[in-house]
Amino acid sequence: MPAQAQVLKTDLLIIGGGASGTTAGIQAARMGVQVLLVEETPWLGGMLTAAGVSAIDGNHQMPSGLWGEFRQKLYAHYGGPAAVETGWVSNTLFEPSVGNRLWKELATLPGLQIRYNTRWSAIEKMANGSWRVTLLEGRKRRIIEARLLLDASELGDVAAAAGAAYRIGMDSRESTGEQLAPLQANDIIQDLTYVVVLKDYGPGVNKTIAKPKGYNPEEFRCACQPSAAKKPSDDCLQMMQYGRLPNQKYMINWPRCGNDYYLNLIEKTPSQRQALLEEAKQHSLRFVYYLQQELGFQHLGLADDEFPTRDKLPMIPYHRESRRIEGLATLTATHVADPYSQKEALYRTGVAVGDYPIDHHHDKNPDAPDIDFINFKVPSYNIPLGALIPKGVEGLIVAEKSISVTNIVNGASRLQPVVMGIGQAAGALAALSLQKQVQPAQVPIREVQQALLEAGAYIMPFIDVKPQDPHFAALQRIGATGILKGTGISYKWANQTWMYPSYPISEWELIQGMQDYYPALAGRAASGAQLSLGYLAEVFKLVKPSLQEQELAEAWQQLGFSEAAAKEPLLNRRQAAVLIDRILNPFALAVDHQGQRLNNSSP
Repeated sequence: MPAQAQVLKTDLLIIGGGASGTTAGIQAARMGVQVLLVEETPWLGGMLTAAGVSAIDGNHQMPSGLWGEFRQKLYAHYGGPAAVETGWVSNTLFEPSVGNRLWKELATLPGLQIRYNTRWSAIEKMANGSWRVTLLEGRKRRIIEARLLLDASELGDVAAAAGAAYRIGMDSRESTGEQLAPLQANDIIQDLTYVVVLKDYGPGVNKTIAKPKGYNPEEFRCACQPSAAKKPSDDCLQMMQYGRLPNQKYMINWPRCGNDYYLNLIEKTPSQRQALLEEAKQHSLRFVYYLQQELGFQHLGLADDEFPTRDKLPMIPYHRESRRIEGLATLTATHVADPYSQKEALYRTGVAVGDYPIDHHHDKNPDAPDIDFINFKVPSYNIPLGALIPKGVEGLIVAEKSISVTNIVNGASRLQPVVMGIGQAAGALAALSLQKQVQPAQVPIREVQQALLEAGAYIMPFIDVKPQDPHFAALQRIGATGILKGTGISYKWANQTWMYPSYPISEWELIQGMQDYYPALAGRAASGAQLSLGYLAEVFKLVKPSLQEQELAEAWQQLGFSEAAAKEPLLNRRQAAVLIDRILNPFALAVDHQGQRLNNSSP
């Protein structure tokens, strides 16, 4: 008989050490939880590192939480911001191996145990509500009993095995209300990419690979326009600079007639996936051969100092899309485009932010509907907490790209900084769930958001209020109540939402924002005049009759506003927001996963 597998116990088991699993583990461990993180490769970081997508898309002006910490470590390693602005696709590019090393440094924490080269093979729910998960580490078989399970896998395999309902592919217009969605649902997902990292071996060196099977140069001819002499044209040089990394390396992740590849392998077996992904690898190698043979980049060869693989390719592909669970809240393109006008105030429950546009890759699938995602203009946005919590399955949190968003929104929420933020939020939710001994769905949303704010993370996508701002948390909190709303702008490849803290605020705007929280203000007379400290004090007294004038004066002083400004009768948005936060604390009034005030929440 085989030896009985060793049984280990942990508070939180995270399956997947990718962009979200890593940040989830760090955040939960920092909050005092015992975490076991299992990762099938020897690296941390997933798409950032093991998949080779080491050019950050978006959130350059919103260095939220652990994304900001990771970027600072990159700056320290390479010598500042300019040292990582090496390619035109991103403001932050780095070598995948360096990213892995830096994530491992961040993840060296008491309470966070990581098992590499480990995969799971079975999941079951125990009678006491805990999870029993079988792990395979080489030939070793271990049983893990965990109070809480977090799916940070690349394709949502854990959530599916745990019984969570999910969707794959494009949603129908009728089911989501998105005018951009097709009339009928289908199973089409975005193209994936087997990224390649090339290294400049110097002039005169020929690193051309063997001609791959099935090579046809016409397949890549439209990637750029070479000259008649087959020398690299300016267009081809521009293409190569797209993902130029530090230390003369090049990330090859080129969509137009490049190495994108269409596969929907989500519900395939592991062996089927492996066979299908071999075709994606060969497609990328054919593109490399084209770059070398046809465009003259023979001196650029597969980097020999990046990935610990025989073929020098990344350990995993870049999956742009996976299963999407049916969560307690589902973020649609309508919520993203116009967050303040929807029946569900999902922005109030935000736990991660993003500014990248809705960008879908479907060039390699002739059956994909012709949908112009790029021209669907949206502002920056946040991810609702309910999108991380599956309906009908207790003890489970979902992260990575498997959260509850529509197929269209996935085109924006899939990007690295957003996924890092999703992971950090999942870690905070897990820690509070365990500490309070309640299900993730029962954890107060405001407590998760406050834990994230204390970690320097954004819950509202305000571009003009940085974590270093002394009133960052207060402005984020009031923004998350909707009492003061941001102004969203669709702007190129980095969308924006502005809080405008130095702008004036009118009496009318204040009352409109506060009425939903404080019914006593219904019918309160308000003009379009700029808000004065005296008018605000009157409003405070209506909501909080016990308020003393001295309390307001002390709050003004403690909040760092100047004595001279106190004599000025007119207030700006910053002053109003910070005083509301201090005197009334509306953020403490609970909301549900749709962003609505809970009936048992008292003013």
